[in-house]
Amino acid sequence: MTLKEQLMEDLKDAMKNKDELKKNTVTMIRAAIKQIEVDKRVELEDNDIIDIISKEAKKRKDALAEFEKAGRQDLIDQTNAELALIKAYLPEELSTEELTSIIEETIKEVGAETMKDMGKVMQAVKAKTAGRADGKTINEIVKAKLS
Repeated sequence: MTLKEQLMEDLKDAMKNKDELKKNTVTMIRAAIKQIEVDKRVELEDNDIIDIISKEAKKRKDALAEFEKAGRQDLIDQTNAELALIKAYLPEELSTEELTSIIEETIKEVGAETMKDMGKVMQAVKAKTAGRADGKTINEIVKAKLS
């Protein structure tokens, strides 16, 4: 079953069970996928869909920080619940140790030695980790290794 089919099934289940949060979250993901498919006139594969879902998760994480600053517990709870649902569609995140080892390996492969090579390393690592690691975390580890 493709990720797109899984989302459709989950949407139907959420509607049958009157689970508003799940219905709204899955609808939002499907809308983001549909928007890109229409804009680019393509049929997205699971890897592309994982990228979209990762971006939606990142939006929620960024919003959480703002809600915490504002002291909006209602929005914090809702966003955490949405984030939990979204993460269910993403592959398991890599541990810091696994990510560090991938980055070290990539630095050797690319032949990176200075911060000037950071872009090449970041691009290669993001391709290898596809949705299993946060870009900010990758960036921090690469900076530490190259400096």
